[in-house]
Amino acid sequence: MTPPPLRLIRGSLEEPDGWSWFCGQCASRPSEEPVSPRGRVCRSCGMGLLLETRSNAAPLRDDAFLVVDSSLTVQAVSRRAQALLGVSEEEAMSQPVAQFLGAADAEAREAGEFINLLRAASAGSEEVRSLFVRPLGAFGVRVIARIVPCGPPRAALVVLGGRSARDFLYVV
Repeated sequence: MTPPPLRLIRGSLEEPDGWSWFCGQCASRPSEEPVSPRGRVCRSCGMGLLLETRSNAAPLRDDAFLVVDSSLTVQAVSRRAQALLGVSEEEAMSQPVAQFLGAADAEAREAGEFINLLRAASAGSEEVRSLFVRPLGAFGVRVIARIVPCGPPRAALVVLGGRSARDFLYVV
């Protein structure tokens, strides 16, 4: 007797796969009306470009986040990320993400994993991954980073921190 073919079964706690738009500057989400490719400037702040990402990973208005392209350069940075990283938007734009964030432990496996996750997400991998990173220049601080694809154009969305204090580790 041949066993039945394998198939993916979703767990009851998993969120449904869906996509939503957000502003790359202020993280506001447009109304339910469709987003036009010609009119992708945020109506809320008037400055950010509307990007699409997985609904369960889209940043909220108070989240710190960056958008990193396939060449690992920063293409967008939220106001909260500017404050967390101690950098202005002008200083961060088109600069290598490695100038602002690095793996939490440079000696461990995470050093290469952070860069690999950014590359995979900017290439279109739909998997949401998390790991601890370290804001460069802030010693003893570790922040959880959620990495997921966004676009267009294809890029990696890096949401720093989470909804609780345990997402920030302060190492003495």
